[in-house]
Amino acid sequence: MSVEARERSLGAARPVTTARRTRRPVALLVLSALVVLALAGPLAFLVVQAAGVGWAPIARLLFRSLTASLLWNTVRLSVVVTALCAVVGTLAAYLVERTDLPGRRLWGALLIVPFAIPDFVVGFGWTSIAPGVAGYWGAVLVMTLAVYPLVYLPVAAALRGADPALEEVARSLGLGRLTRFWRVTVGQARRAILGGCLLVALVILAEYGAFEILGYQTFTTEIFSEYSVGFDLAAASALSLVLVGLSVVALAGQTVVRERHGARVARGAARRHVPQRLGRATVPALLAVAALVLAALGVPVGATLYWMAHGSSSGLTGESLAGAGLTTAAYAAGAGLLATLMALPIALLVVRHPSRLRSALSQSTLLILAVPGVVVALALSSFTEQHLGGFGYQSASLLVLAYALMFFPLALVGVRASVAQAPRSLEEVAGSLGLGRTRVFARVTLPLVAPGLAAAFCLVFLSVVTELTATLILIPTGAQTLATQFWAYQQNLAYSQAAPFALAMIAVAAVPAYLLGRFFDRLPTQRASVADPRVLP
Repeated sequence: MSVEARERSLGAARPVTTARRTRRPVALLVLSALVVLALAGPLAFLVVQAAGVGWAPIARLLFRSLTASLLWNTVRLSVVVTALCAVVGTLAAYLVERTDLPGRRLWGALLIVPFAIPDFVVGFGWTSIAPGVAGYWGAVLVMTLAVYPLVYLPVAAALRGADPALEEVARSLGLGRLTRFWRVTVGQARRAILGGCLLVALVILAEYGAFEILGYQTFTTEIFSEYSVGFDLAAASALSLVLVGLSVVALAGQTVVRERHGARVARGAARRHVPQRLGRATVPALLAVAALVLAALGVPVGATLYWMAHGSSSGLTGESLAGAGLTTAAYAAGAGLLATLMALPIALLVVRHPSRLRSALSQSTLLILAVPGVVVALALSSFTEQHLGGFGYQSASLLVLAYALMFFPLALVGVRASVAQAPRSLEEVAGSLGLGRTRVFARVTLPLVAPGLAAAFCLVFLSVVTELTATLILIPTGAQTLATQFWAYQQNLAYSQAAPFALAMIAVAAVPAYLLGRFFDRLPTQRASVADPRVLP
């Protein structure tokens, strides 16, 4: 073919490509809008319940001394634990990814495992062997140990994928180790740290089980008490709206800080990092990492094994443990699949067709993380009773839907990370060969984003295994999960009966936790970092 003929051929093909690029993603817009509407349902339920009571009663509820105390308890705990997780997660990731810490691969795996341990099991482990771990400082200790992996995982991935040339330049300019760490290492991982801190704050705002065990009163514990004990929907709805307001503040603050100080991470570093020598700091660093693993992993598992070995096993049957485990796994698998499918259209829309409005739509989905599980459960049960004539009430499908809504943002993180990594050029090539959008999606896009789909499934699976409050309300009659069985025994101080269910939860969640860690390990090799702004919701 002559040069002129090739140019005419390319020129004729360009309008098709341009049209393909500028065509409105109608299907993605419709599917994304439906998902957002479903996620907005619990929030709409809160507004309707509060509005039905009137402003005067709501004002009396909000401006009482108890509400001020709950606000102080919730805010100070969220701030302190988020700051501690930022420090612990970042330092742990730095030691594992950037230094010659002995056994750092093993330590890296052990530092991830606490992510699979439910927060209330961590609280149970500490309080059952050390009753003095309670109140505010007990909550700070337990929650920091339980949720620091939310910072460790993305920061480790960001450091692993960052360009080592920046640190080499800083070293050549004579900057000391601490200065290099703060200006370069932390600067490279800043987006990942902010994203992890946001998740930590939202998880703390919605936590119930651990605080109930520790005897620490927050908005969530009071909301559950108002709903389940006092049957006061107005008070619980008003308190829930305050909790959602705190989440909006956290989201806005994270967005402002990220836009002002968000240093981007160079993706696809061609050279491996040369581990920095710790020298005389080797022993202190090794002891610090070992202490963290012992406190976050050793104490909960050790306490569970202790009560299994020393307590009475009366009232415990193998069938109940096996049945609860199978039920939990089935619910978690269903919710993981549903949440992943719901996240896919929004991830494709925001990454492939970006705009400020669509980015704001993605950000809004994070609010559901701060809505207590009891609110989501009651919103769905209220909808089925008032609009569906009770159809689906206390059914497995309704519980799975509640799980999918509650943990949708976690699925979106995994899916969006994978979509951001997938090269769009391959889709464009497939389109230029005459394949329609459906075939391009099935044959090109889907295989490229499959690792992110698996990671999203694992994130939701892990969260469902440990969910408690919504399960207590929506679980079908006669069914039991590991969390509800554990809670029933623990509330009656039957620690020996509760311990096997706690250990089973850890075992069920261990495999997806390992797969999740492997997904984050792969991110840099795919030329994208979880710290990339396209990845974070």
